[in-house]
Amino acid sequence: MKRIRIVVPLTALALSACVTINIYFPAAAAEKAADKIIDEVWQTQQDKPAAKEAK
Repeated sequence: MKRIRIVVPLTALALSACVTINIYFPAAAAEKAADKIIDEVWQTQQDKPAAKEAK
């Protein structure tokens, strides 16, 4: 009986660990988000030299 109390939860844990969750993320949305991030990074890098020249 003690063995069943150990084996059943361990089996349930092992089975639940094998579940994979697939999330669909459209390529167009990913590309748009990447473009936005790149634009923001370039904008910050362009702002920094201007701030140093103003000093």
